[in-house]
Amino acid sequence: MASTRNNGSVRDRPGVANSPHSIMASLFNLTGQHVLITGATRGIGQACALALAQAGASVCLVVRPGYNPSQIATLNALRALDTQPSGPQHSFVECDMADLKQLRTVVDRALPLLDNNIHILVNCAGIQRRAPAVDFSEDDWDDVITTNLKAVFLLSRAAGKHMVPLRRGKIINFGSLMNFQGGVTVPAYAAAKGGVGQLTKALSNEWAQHNVQVNAICPGYIATDMNEWLLSDPVRLRQISERIPAGRWGKPEDFAGPVIFLASQSSAYVTGELLVVDGGWMGR
Repeated sequence: MASTRNNGSVRDRPGVANSPHSIMASLFNLTGQHVLITGATRGIGQACALALAQAGASVCLVVRPGYNPSQIATLNALRALDTQPSGPQHSFVECDMADLKQLRTVVDRALPLLDNNIHILVNCAGIQRRAPAVDFSEDDWDDVITTNLKAVFLLSRAAGKHMVPLRRGKIINFGSLMNFQGGVTVPAYAAAKGGVGQLTKALSNEWAQHNVQVNAICPGYIATDMNEWLLSDPVRLRQISERIPAGRWGKPEDFAGPVIFLASQSSAYVTGELLVVDGGWMGR
């Protein structure tokens, strides 16, 4: 009778290409991949940009025109990760996310900086405006819808024109708990994020057959600049904190794993999904 004991098969030997370690490493390896990412100079977007670079990708930041210390700091942090002259090359392209004319040219301007290849698009830029619905201005509505929804469509459409003919690509959008809840005094934000969720599914339905996966990450309550208003209100802070099963607010670093998963080959059969990262809030 053949022994069932492990006799050191080829795939079990250290250094063999098909070892479990090498298989897992290849699933999450982004070496040679080129990323275009918005909203990456602070908070969640910055954490995602650094994680993608650490996984081996070349990252191009979409930044506001003009000098901004946080933009320089982020780019320097990315370049500090490079230990080899031939390693990933990180860059930036300027764009005012509220300017539709600039938005329509971002992908074309970024392509030469990314060796004429965009493998991954991450739409993370977003703004917030708060006011009771009866007082919510049309200007605020237009600003939020443009930056949080129309920009996602314009950039995804341009990236899709590049990715679909090549039959490969990843688009990662950022939704919110507002994909599932209406929120309070944030009608434009809720509408935009709801739209991002449906846009994610619509693009996935068209492009999955071309091996382009379109997914979204939906953060819960995260300790970032956008939530300063909630963090500074003792009553709302206590109410929200008590409802989070994980017992804490999220941190930007909590998104490193999810974005690598959706950007890498480990999610090759995952598309049209809204991945909730909320410490258990939606399961409560």
